Formats: sequence, structure tokens, C-alpha cells
Amino acid sequence: MNDSNGGDDGNNASVARFYDQLAADYHLIYDDWDGSTERQGRALDTVIRAALGPEPAAVLDCACGIGTQAVGLALRGHRVTGTDISPAAAARAGREAARRGLEMPVRAADMRALPFGDGSFDVVVCADNSLPHLLTDEHLLTALGEMRRVLRDGGLLLISTRPYDQIRRSRPVSTAPQFHGSGAGRTVTFQLWDWSEDGERYDLEHFQLIPARDDACGDWRVEVRRTTYRALTEGQLAALVAEAGFDGPAWRQPEDSGFFQPLLTARRHAAP
Repeated sequence: MNDSNGGDDGNNASVARFYDQLAADYHLIYDDWDGSTERQGRALDTVIRAALGPEPAAVLDCACGIGTQAVGLALRGHRVTGTDISPAAAARAGREAARRGLEMPVRAADMRALPFGDGSFDVVVCADNSLPHLLTDEHLLTALGEMRRVLRDGGLLLISTRPYDQIRRSRPVSTAPQFHGSGAGRTVTFQLWDWSEDGERYDLEHFQLIPARDDACGDWRVEVRRTTYRALTEGQLAALVAEAGFDGPAWRQPEDSGFFQPLLTARRHAAP
């Protein structure tokens, strides 16, 4: 297992490669990606409007991937901009938005160096366990500082991660298989996790079994991608968000927010 304490620049190159390789097949993680996009967008939209009011917001999704949350929010009427460290994922997010007739600028960018002016957005979203790809406090604080910088005074930060408080207690070594499609066209996705001794990080191997041909039954193409995560507890991440200068970091669980992962909300301090 790679258990180095630094080297996030090298790790970020690895993360970009991981999502570049996954971009074309990312939707196969879901049984119904379009339905998940709609549900996640609706849940985040509810949180945003409850915090900021009924009007559409200027939203930056700074880890947009192929557009799961960004497209979902744009479909709810928000003015969404997407960035992602993976050029291939960002490009696909742009195509997915265009396919739905949405105006949604997207570009490749590292969340530690966001290419926008101060106070450009009402909301910054960093969802779907993206932030834990950053493996050190230094790089996490740099990214959070950039998110704060591009938010207006009083703006809203939304971060979601896996439920690591529970996960670190059990240290699972695999995930249950996920299925997409049916019959000869079905695909299978699962993950293997290799934990560090202290339980702070894990190396992930992401497997996808994809039919070699549309009419094949039993002939599979196997894709394996690898990356590393830091298993941040809710307390650890809330403390880092506060250290980065946000007010009132608080966690909302899926049964409360309607979002599929624990969701941290915080605000950029509003000037008097």
C-alpha cells in the first residue's frame, strides 16, 4: 500500500488518470444514472434554497465528474459551472449538459487552484467523496481556502463524503457488486480496499466487468482503475472547514437531507 505522508501533487496526477480512464464508463456505476442525477440534483436544490432563498443560485461544482450533481442542479434552474481535475470527465460533463439543452460551462481545473475571481459564486459543491482524494491537511486546507475565496459573503459550501465514521470502525475490504442493465448487456462494478495500518487511508481498486459484445453472454471485458482516499471522519473534516475560515460547519445525514451521502454545510462569513 502507498502510505506516504506527502506527494499530493503526484497523487492528484494519479486521480486525474483514474477519472480519465473511468469517464466513458462512469454511468455504469449506477443502475439508472439519469435517475440518480435527477434525485441528487433535487436533494441539493432543496438544501440550497432552504439556505439561500427561492431564487436560482450561481453554483460551482468543483469536482463535477461527468456531471451527476452539476447537471442535476442545472436541471433545477441553477446557473452551474463545473470543474474537474480530469479533462476527460469534464469534457463528458459538458457533453451531457449540451445533450439536455443546458448552458453549463465546464473546464478541467484542480480544486486547489480554481480559475475564478473572488466572490464569483453563491454556492460551491464538492460532492461524491471527491475531497478525500487530497491526502494531507495542507492540501485539504488549500482546496477549502480556494472554495471560500470564490464564494460571495454569506455563500454556501456543500461537501459530501462516504460515512467514514462508520467505515473506519469496520474497515471493509470490498464493496457489494453494483449492477447496470440486464441480460447479456448487464455490467458489474465492485471495489477492493487495502487499508493503511492506522485506518486513515485506503488504496482502492475499482473493477468493472463489461460485456465484450452487446450480444455476448459470459464474455467480459475487465477494467481495473486504482486510486487512494483519506478516510476523513466528520469531526476531522468539520474542523478543517472551520480552520479554513467557514462558519457553522454542520453535518446532515441522508435521512435528513435526502442526499445519498452525509452532507456537510457551512457558510462563508457574511460581512456586516
